[in-house]
Amino acid sequence: MTDILDELTWRGLLALSTDPDELRAALASSRMTFYGGFDPTAAGLHIGNLVLLLTMRRMQMAGHRPIGLVGGATGLIGDPSGKSAERVLNPREVVAGWVERIRGEVARFLDFEPGPSAALMVSNLDWTEQLSALDFLRDVGKHFPVSQMLARESVKARLEAGGISYTEFSYQILQAYDYLELHRRYGCTLQLGGSDQWGNLVAGVGLIKRVAGASVHALATPLITRPDGTKYGKTEGGAIWLSPDLMSPYAFYQFWINRSDAEIPGLLRVFTFRSAEEIDALEQQTREKPAARAGQHVLAEDVTTLVHGAQECAKAVAASKALFGQGELADLDERTLAAALAEAPSVSVPAGASGLPKVIDLLAATGIAPSKSAARRAIAEGGAYLNNRKVLAEDAEPDRTDLLHGRFLVLRRGKRTVGGVEVISG
Repeated sequence: MTDILDELTWRGLLALSTDPDELRAALASSRMTFYGGFDPTAAGLHIGNLVLLLTMRRMQMAGHRPIGLVGGATGLIGDPSGKSAERVLNPREVVAGWVERIRGEVARFLDFEPGPSAALMVSNLDWTEQLSALDFLRDVGKHFPVSQMLARESVKARLEAGGISYTEFSYQILQAYDYLELHRRYGCTLQLGGSDQWGNLVAGVGLIKRVAGASVHALATPLITRPDGTKYGKTEGGAIWLSPDLMSPYAFYQFWINRSDAEIPGLLRVFTFRSAEEIDALEQQTREKPAARAGQHVLAEDVTTLVHGAQECAKAVAASKALFGQGELADLDERTLAAALAEAPSVSVPAGASGLPKVIDLLAATGIAPSKSAARRAIAEGGAYLNNRKVLAEDAEPDRTDLLHGRFLVLRRGKRTVGGVEVISG
């Protein structure tokens, strides 16, 4: 056993906990069974969920036993979000499909090999589906004072914004009941969650105390935000997904490689398993040689490997280099190249019988040159490239033999401005 609370504190992952001294003693004295929950309210998990997943992994590495709970029941309800509107209730068959997807995503981060700390995977539908309304109200609901339920921050925010349905209002009871059932079935004595779930976490602690007379714990991780306080993923046009079909490994890698120097120390602590010494050295390199972006490269490669595996990470690194003239574009597989060009200004053109458009036209069409005259200047100044080869003539036009995988062209202006062309056969 290691002092995991010290580890979590150093990494900035300990926002709140019930009775820290008692929790520290319990973690040090024996193997604890703990759980973290993931609701299928979307088709996959995102980097906000990754904070919890990696915290669970750290706890397991410290000798404790994790339970990954997928909300087959609570996913049908949805917790009260910070938004003013109620969540849309998704069809049962949609939620069931998402449960299986998320079960697979959670499983990638925990160790299920036989042993005293082997992980478990459960769905709360297993104990909730057969529970009658009368039993739920008599055996569980009676332990929840309405005044305390109204005091929860998520509920107060919704009431101030215009109201909340009984369905979402009851979510905290369902989550607390999950903790009680896991305590009864598996001896679970610690629940992990985000700090925005703190009210729900302590509701479970209170329910177990009232029903079973046992002292259990809750620990909340902070919401990970940018230096300006905004949430990650809220200004890039959507969430940063962990599923490769929702966000390509290349796009995922690019998200991390593009973090600012100010973000790197905190992100390395939260999202990698690098030691304090390694992170200190990377921070020093970032300060002394910021142009090398050493911290960004380690962060992007470590997290992409964790989420997508070493092979996909290597493909993303190769694509990132090749697009900017530091590798062979022809060596990239078609899926990786397509994903890379999807992140760049791109245009589709038909494969006409008379040949392909001139490079000048394509530079302007993709937008990497603001006009045809700007494209001409770029060529004249030696700053225009087709598939990483310098374009020498103003009237140059691609040949069909230039097409990568029979359909792609990569354009570049200068060192950093890349565009893509997809040639579509009629």
